Amino acid sequence: MTDTAWIGETFTSDVGWSHLETLVDIGDRMAGSEGERAAAEATRDALAEYAEDARLEPFEIQGWVRGDSRLAVGEETVASAAHEVIALPRSPAGAATGEFVDAGYGLPEDFAETDCEGKVVMVRSDVPEWYDRYIHRREKFYHAVEAGAAAFVYRNHVDGMLPPTGSVGTEDAPIGEVPAVGVANETGARLARRYAGDPVTVAVDCETPDATSQNVHAELGPDTDERVLVTSHVDAHDIAEGASDNGAGTALVVELARTLAAREDELSTRVEFVAFGAEEVGLVGSHRLADERALDSVRAVLNLDGVVRGRTVECFTHGFDALDAAVESVADAFDHPLTASPEQSPHSDHWPFVRWGVPGIHVMSETGELGRGWGHTHADTLEKLEVRTLREQAVLVTELALTLTETTVDHRSPDDIAAALEAEGLAEGMRITGDWPYQE
Repeated sequence: MTDTAWIGETFTSDVGWSHLETLVDIGDRMAGSEGERAAAEATRDALAEYAEDARLEPFEIQGWVRGDSRLAVGEETVASAAHEVIALPRSPAGAATGEFVDAGYGLPEDFAETDCEGKVVMVRSDVPEWYDRYIHRREKFYHAVEAGAAAFVYRNHVDGMLPPTGSVGTEDAPIGEVPAVGVANETGARLARRYAGDPVTVAVDCETPDATSQNVHAELGPDTDERVLVTSHVDAHDIAEGASDNGAGTALVVELARTLAAREDELSTRVEFVAFGAEEVGLVGSHRLADERALDSVRAVLNLDGVVRGRTVECFTHGFDALDAAVESVADAFDHPLTASPEQSPHSDHWPFVRWGVPGIHVMSETGELGRGWGHTHADTLEKLEVRTLREQAVLVTELALTLTETTVDHRSPDDIAAALEAEGLAEGMRITGDWPYQE
């Protein structure tokens, strides 16, 4: 097939977008839920149209099922509706009362300057523009716990009465008795204005049943010892359709199965498509595969998480010069914007591989926004995305996947990755959350 032919077919293909519609129409795809299972089965069946050995590989997890949440001052409920306050996954069930304090952005220095002992502590979901790194929600939560907070309130920075969700722990790292909730930006502003210094109660109702998640696998290309993993995650938070996070990534994996099947004779290395389960509760599915797989058999990981939100593609390449070159070669070949960023990106399914030195690219969209935007809120819905963007990115990422199958990228030592994390200021937060895997 000529270049012109496959590009034209991709720009008229409905395969990826149709799969995205299938995923969002399922509804709740929370890790371990029936919806996640249905999404995995649909993804397996879609991959089976183009790739070999399409299958599910199940694994047991600690589930988390949402109940009601509320904030109260005395007997007065001040926030309880779903558009105001929701529990954060991995929050324990229970209630805690303490003096309400606003710790601003939740920077390490904010906690150093704020008395949090026994308090209900609120922080924002963003960081100031002048700050030198992004601080993940879990790091802010663990700072609050370390400072003695009785409860944690995570205030969205995005307007629109959109309380944010997102896991604050893992099943391997118990988080004690500190209930955690997300509140809308407007709700947080009201709390800070009216209740600073008042005794506020945070109450969370949830359950943690035994549950089963699964990874979806399929394969394509020559039977080589090495393989390139093309990955996404199929689960999503229960409060929304999960269109951008990460229905779009999984839809793009399915579209790439179609495009690469049409160009299979050009593949120099086996390609394995993987749609992970339970990403949103601690990268559980990808950790499982990384623990089981001989890492020297993985030539590279191409992880699609955060795509289609904006038209320009950004690729985090984790300091692998050969990956920067691969991204730049695709940008040059198509005369199309494609940004290579050498920084570490430790919060998606490539990371269980990259942290041990496996070459990995985290593919996202540039949006110009701080933080997740609509992601992890009720507003993560299909109409925010465009089919032209999915098709356009499918062309670019197809070429990038092909390039990776024929590019030799030396693995790096874990010490090199650890040093890069230290240099970028990421090590401190990973130590606090228990995510630092290296011996000290």
